[in-house]
Amino acid sequence: MSRAKADEDDYWNSSKFTLAFTFDEEDDDYTRLKESKKAVNSISALADEDDDDVEKVSWSGEPVGSISWSVKETASKLRPAGDSRELGFPKISASPSLPKNNSVYSLSSLFKAKTKVGGILSSSDSFSDTPARHYAPELRKPKCEYKDYISNWSPQETILKMQQGKVVSLERFQSLQDKMLLLDKAVDGHDGNIITAILIYLKRSLCKEVLFRELVGRETALRHYIHYLKESGEQKVLLDLFRALGRTEDEALLQYKHHLTIPDENKRRDFLKTCLGLPFSPEDALHVQDHYTLLERQIIIEENDKRVERTGQSDVFKRFPRKASILNMPLVTTLYYSCFYHYSEPEGTYSSPANIRRTFKLAEKQYFLTALAARAKLKAWTDVDSLFTTRNWLGFTKKKSPVAFQRVLDILHKNNAPVQVLEVYVNLLEDLELKINMAHKFKCHDVIINTYRDTKDKKQLLGYQKKFDMSSAEHKKIADVLNNSQIRWKN
Repeated sequence: MSRAKADEDDYWNSSKFTLAFTFDEEDDDYTRLKESKKAVNSISALADEDDDDVEKVSWSGEPVGSISWSVKETASKLRPAGDSRELGFPKISASPSLPKNNSVYSLSSLFKAKTKVGGILSSSDSFSDTPARHYAPELRKPKCEYKDYISNWSPQETILKMQQGKVVSLERFQSLQDKMLLLDKAVDGHDGNIITAILIYLKRSLCKEVLFRELVGRETALRHYIHYLKESGEQKVLLDLFRALGRTEDEALLQYKHHLTIPDENKRRDFLKTCLGLPFSPEDALHVQDHYTLLERQIIIEENDKRVERTGQSDVFKRFPRKASILNMPLVTTLYYSCFYHYSEPEGTYSSPANIRRTFKLAEKQYFLTALAARAKLKAWTDVDSLFTTRNWLGFTKKKSPVAFQRVLDILHKNNAPVQVLEVYVNLLEDLELKINMAHKFKCHDVIINTYRDTKDKKQLLGYQKKFDMSSAEHKKIADVLNNSQIRWKN
C-alpha cells in the first residue's frame, strides 16, 4: 500500500509541466475561485442586511430599478435565446459569461483544458462548448447625404439642387401656387430636362383642366409639354389639350396623322375620306384632299396592273417587270410609274400621265423632268424628242425645253443615250464655250469639227486632228474641211 502511494507521488511529481499539480497546494486556481466566490457572497450578504444604506447597481453601472434598467431588462427577456446584443450599439463579448444555475455546464467545465500538440493550451478549445457570436457594427449613412431630400427647400433652391443632380422631393409642393412657382423657376433655369420633370409631376398631381388652364400663359412650358406628349404617344391627352387651347388646326392634323398606323389601304382611304371634314387650314385641306385622291387612284391602277401583268397582255410588263407596288407612293413616283408603263394611254384614263398632271396641277418643269427620266430609262428616244418639239402658229417646229439643255444632256448621258442623240441637244446649246466643253465630255466629234469650221479656227482644228488615226473617219473629215478653199481661216 505504501509502495502504491509512493508510485502515485512519483507520477504526479514527474509531470512535464514546470509546476507540478498537487492536491495539497494552497495557491491553485480552484482555491482562488472559491475565495472569489466567498467574497461575492459576502458582498451580497452585506447588501441584504441593510437595503437602505446600499444602492444596488447592474453590471452596466445603472441603478437597479431605474427606468433605463427596466427597459433593458424587458428587452433582454424578449430577445431570443443566444442573442447577447443590447438595444444600443452592438458590443463584442471579450470573454464568456458565467453560466446560470440552470445551465447544463458545470463550473469545472469552464476550466477543462485540452492539450494540443506541443503542450499548448488553446483558449478556443477550452470554451468550444460555449457558442461564440461576433457582431460587426451597423454603419449608417451620414445625415448630410439625406439633407437634400428631406430639407424644406424653396422652389428656387429645389431647382438649383436638381441642376446639381441631387435627389429632391417634389411631393412637399402641395398648393397650386407653389407648384406653378416651381414651374416658373424651372423655366427661368432654361433646363429642358428639369422643365419636363416638373411637368410630369404636375400632370400626375393636378387634374388636366387645371393644368391646361395654367399652361395657357406659359408658352415655353406649353411647348415642352406638347413635345413630351408627342414623344410619349399620349394622343388622347394631346387632343384634349388642343381642344382646351382652341387650336383646332393642330387637333385636325393630329387626327390626320393617325392614318400612318393603318396598314390596310382600303381602310386608310376610308379614314382619309373622314378627315376631309376636319377644320384644316386652306393649304392643309388641299393636301389632305390630294392625298385621298391619289390613294384612291393608286388602288385602281394597282388592281388593273396586277391583272395585266398576270395575264401577260402588255409587252412593257414583260420587258420590265414591276419591282414594287405603287400603293402609298408619293405623287412624283406615281407620275414616273405612269410615264414608264402608261405613257401612250389617252388622257381620260386614271393611269394616264396627262390625267395625273391635270388632276394634281403639276408644274410644267416637274412633269417634263419626270417624263424625260422615265422615257430615257426605256430608251424611247422618239418620245424624248417629242417632249422638246413644239409648233408655232405658222406650223413651224422648234425644240424648246423648260430646263437647261445641259441638264437634259446629263439625264440622257446617265441613261446611256447614243452619241447621235446627244449631238442633237449639244447643238442646241447657245454658249460656244459650253458647247465645245460638252462635246468633248460626250465625245461628239462632229459637233467639235463643225464648230471649229464655223468659227474658222484652223489652229484648233489642226490640233484636234492629231488625236485621231489617219485612217479614222474623223481624221478624213477634218482633212476635207482644211482643204476647202472657200473657207477663209482667221489664223
